[in-house]
Amino acid sequence: MLRLRDIEKVYQTKTIETVALNSVNLTVNRGEFVSIMGPSGCGKSTLLSLMGLLDEPTSGVIEVDGRAVTSYSDKELAGLRNLKIGFVFQSYHLINDLSVVDNVELPLLYRQGMGGGERRQRALAALDKVGLSARTGHFPGQLSGGQRQRVAIARALAGGPEIILADEPTGNLDSVMGEEIMDLLLALNREQGVTIVMVTHDMQQALKTQRVIRFFDGSQVS
Repeated sequence: MLRLRDIEKVYQTKTIETVALNSVNLTVNRGEFVSIMGPSGCGKSTLLSLMGLLDEPTSGVIEVDGRAVTSYSDKELAGLRNLKIGFVFQSYHLINDLSVVDNVELPLLYRQGMGGGERRQRALAALDKVGLSARTGHFPGQLSGGQRQRVAIARALAGGPEIILADEPTGNLDSVMGEEIMDLLLALNREQGVTIVMVTHDMQQALKTQRVIRFFDGSQVS
């Protein structure tokens, strides 16, 4: 489903060259739940940005469903992200002035040919999947951290993505809430077949996934 071939990512300033990723070859198969681990600064978040088509590699090829997308235009990449990829971040990225259901609907505004009724239906269905049907009219400030992360997951699900990329989705939560979010992600993978790639520092959570990939200094070590 998602393949990275000979990927390098280099950040260059006038005086310093920083190699964020070096010779990465990685395949994520449809229906997998994969964890990515490694120390801070090893390239995990950079890798996730490349997988999510939010950034371009310095060299190498990214394939989605067997098709190389490295040469796609910004418009083509945005369309592909909108159709196939959902994002979950450590800090939720919810808009405080919008209700829960409006936050979940927001990315669907960019989906061509989708009317307001369908957007609302999709948002409500996604909130039902994460157990927040009773909170649709609330605002983020009225929710716990775990509930806000569930809203973020619902937002990622509303567009019907084939893959969810989660960057430390339990990093801002206590252990109990973190387990709840992890259980939700596992259920989405096992029961609905959603492909998930998760960056995490939590070994116990990583071991619940199907595969653990470790990085060190920009290189894949296992």
